[in-house]
Amino acid sequence: MLRCTRCGKAYPETFRLRCDCGETLLVEREGYDFFGSLLPYLDIRRYLNFLPIGGNYLPPAIPAITPTTSVQAGPVFALFKLEYLQPSGSFKDRGTFVTVAKLMEEDINEVVLDSSGNAALSLALYSLPAGIKAHLFVSYDTMPEKLSLLQSLGAVIHFVEGDRMAVHEKAEEFAEREGLTYVSHWLNPYFLEGTKTAAFEVYEQVGVPDYVLVPTGSGTLFLGLWKGFKELEKMGEIARLPVFVAVQAAGYESLCERSKLPNPLADGIAIPQPPRLKEMERVLDETGGLCVSVDEHETREALSWLKRAGFLVEPTSAVVLAAMWKLIERGEISDGSRVLLPLTGSGLKLIEGI
Repeated sequence: MLRCTRCGKAYPETFRLRCDCGETLLVEREGYDFFGSLLPYLDIRRYLNFLPIGGNYLPPAIPAITPTTSVQAGPVFALFKLEYLQPSGSFKDRGTFVTVAKLMEEDINEVVLDSSGNAALSLALYSLPAGIKAHLFVSYDTMPEKLSLLQSLGAVIHFVEGDRMAVHEKAEEFAEREGLTYVSHWLNPYFLEGTKTAAFEVYEQVGVPDYVLVPTGSGTLFLGLWKGFKELEKMGEIARLPVFVAVQAAGYESLCERSKLPNPLADGIAIPQPPRLKEMERVLDETGGLCVSVDEHETREALSWLKRAGFLVEPTSAVVLAAMWKLIERGEISDGSRVLLPLTGSGLKLIEGI
């Protein structure tokens, strides 16, 4: 069922973004025996028994199980989750897969989404073979390489003058005016069902990390990873949750104190007013977590280190490494800790490089 994060009202598992009270929703299901419920696939279908979709309506494109690579990084072990190896080049494919499966199940064939680039690319890629027409709202400031890819995938692109919040508002208005289904990954409870599978993979690959550092704008990966580990805890698989750290771009913080100088490199998390803010605050409280802000110089330094280490990622991915360095320097991550760092987007989309 779907359950409201504020008033607790329950709804059936149909495509819906908000409760009648206006608050966000989460999927709530009974627990399973984790290892007894896994399916013999080497992709996201391995976890179908934990997802609110049936096997009869699945998109032809399928997200991969990505590697988790352990690297000694100073006094700690960095566990890099290589999400940039997904078909569209970002972790967003996990949430898109579950979303498109739900749309196919309900015979919805025309939708609206707003994005800084990666979510739009993911929806365009998965919608194309599923026969879904996607209206994608993006800012004029969207990286031209991403726009070129969007055009090649046949999406209907709508340009908006203004920041990321303005793009969100225009998309929502267009969907309501045209009577189309708005599939905002910021609000969509089924998107989080997809991103939670990254936590299942990490658990199978390396167990439970001590810390989870996540690039955090709208919170789709932050909350998805928390939900995955939380479900493992409810199933009795793990005894504790990792400490969650929300890593935010300077100038766009919602959980940290707002900085004066913006970090334009981390465009994927330039979201100062996310609708699931209260949920993210609860996760920080529950896990003893904290928020770390990363500026442009710190992002660039971390990106350079990642390239030299063999990780070809986009700048938003690099903020987690920069945040880890800051926490180590401040003594807030103890020596020998295992720190999960999801690398969220591919650098191959940036043809000219950074």
